[in-house]
This record gives sequence, structure tokens and C-alpha cells, in this order.
Amino acid sequence: MNLTGEFAALATAFCWSITATSFEVAGKKVGSQPLNLIRLLIGSIFLMIFTYLTRGLAFPLDASFETWKWLFLSGLVGLVIGDLLLFEAFVRIGARISMLIYASVPPMSGILAYFLLGESMRPTQILGMFVTLTGIAIVILTKDSGNKVKLSHPIAGILLAFGGAFGQALGYIIGKFGLENYDAFAATQIRLVAGIIGFTILFSIRGTWKSFFAAFKEKTAMGFITLGSFFGPFLGISLSLLAIQHTNPGVASTLTSITPVLLIPVAIFVRKEHVSLKETLGAFIAIAGVAIIFLL
Repeated sequence: MNLTGEFAALATAFCWSITATSFEVAGKKVGSQPLNLIRLLIGSIFLMIFTYLTRGLAFPLDASFETWKWLFLSGLVGLVIGDLLLFEAFVRIGARISMLIYASVPPMSGILAYFLLGESMRPTQILGMFVTLTGIAIVILTKDSGNKVKLSHPIAGILLAFGGAFGQALGYIIGKFGLENYDAFAATQIRLVAGIIGFTILFSIRGTWKSFFAAFKEKTAMGFITLGSFFGPFLGISLSLLAIQHTNPGVASTLTSITPVLLIPVAIFVRKEHVSLKETLGAFIAIAGVAIIFLL
């Protein structure tokens, strides 16, 4: 059995845990929008060096028009719309809760793959997705004194995280159309080009270039952005494309969703945050859904 896609997805989860933590710290210092554009620029530099050394091409000039079209659109949807919402959620409700909500990408990806790609999923995979969603619900829902169910975190942050998840899921599926057997790292370059162009237009429309250039003066933030850019736009996104290249998008994104569990020890031992038993239980239930998909 070829598990290249599955292992690539698990490696992606590890990358996301480092990226999410780094970008949460940086985003609170410089804002989510400057962070988005800077990390894409830095990630592009890493990719140009890597693809030049491995492919002899610093830029994906060998890609067909069809490949460029679909991957460029995938970048606009996933990296501009999706990540813009997700990174703002990092600032409002933190990386750990945002990434747990981000675990809703798998059912979204599975449903979109069914309708757009005609890919089916086994009953056990569908069951695993519902278990994952149950874990998310345990964390973000709570009861008040009148036993009424309410959200345990600000609704704006939760909606931003779900919006980011949907943008990423749709970006995954669109990318599948253009990826085929094309090099995953070169494909990531195309997506990053789309992201850079998208944010450049956004900054120009909003007239917020001042905040972009001001961010470079924040040395601590730039250190975290560089670290997050290596494990995110460079390594993480490339591994995620490799994953969907070799397995069903729903399965790939479900395995990637173990990031919230990886973030728990980081929150406790590195950031000295309080993590409740309910939040820990919810995260592990979400990962139980991953196990069902992976093992059954």
C-alpha cells in the first residue's frame, strides 16, 4: 500500500503547528494583513532556492497554461481569502482554537470532492469526519447557567476560523484540477504568486502599505514570520499538495487536522497557557476521527 499521501499529510500537520504558533505571535504585533503578504514573499524565496537546486528552475516556467490557471485560482481562494480569514482568527481567538475549528476542512473537502471531482469516500471515512466535528463542537460550545448552549469563544473569531477553513478546502479542490503529476513544490510557487498578487491588490485598494513596511521594523515579529514562512508557505503547503496528489483530498486534510493536538503541549509547556480538560478531550476526539479514517 502506497501511503505517500497520508504521510505527507501528517508531516503537514507538524509544519502547521509550528506555523500557527509563530504567526499568532507575529500577527498580534504587526497585524494579520502585513503578516500574510510578508510570509508569502519569504516563502517564495525559500521555494525559488529549493526548486532551482532540485529542478534547475527557479520559477515554474515549465507549467502548462491549464496548470497555471487552476493553481493560480487555488492560490487566490486558499491563500488570499482563506488565510486572510484564518490569520485574523489567530489574532482574535488564538492559534490553538482556530486550528481546531480548522479541522472542519476535511468534511468540507470531502463534500466538495464528491460534487466537483466525483470522488467517493468509504462509510468509515464519513464516520471519522463526523467524529472530528463532534470534537470541535465540544470545544467551541458550552452551556450557561440556564442550560442554554452558547459559544465559548467570540463569535467573530469562530466565524473567521470557519471561513478560513472553507476557503482552504475549496482551494484544495481547485488545486487538484491543475496539479495532476506536476511537481508539488513548483505548484506551490504558482499558488504563492497568486497570493502575492492578491494581497498586493488588496493593500493598494485599502491604502495600507504603511502598515506593511512598518512591520519590517518589528525584529521579533519578523523572526517568527520567517520561521513560520519556512514551515508554512514553503514546506507545509508543498507537503499538503503532495498529499492531495497521492490520496483523497478529504483524507489528506483530515490527517492534516491533527495540528490542534500537537499545539496542546506547546500551549502548556512553552506558552504557559491554561488548557481545560474539555478542550483537551475535544481535541483528542477530533483526532479519533482521524484514526478512524486512517486505520479502518
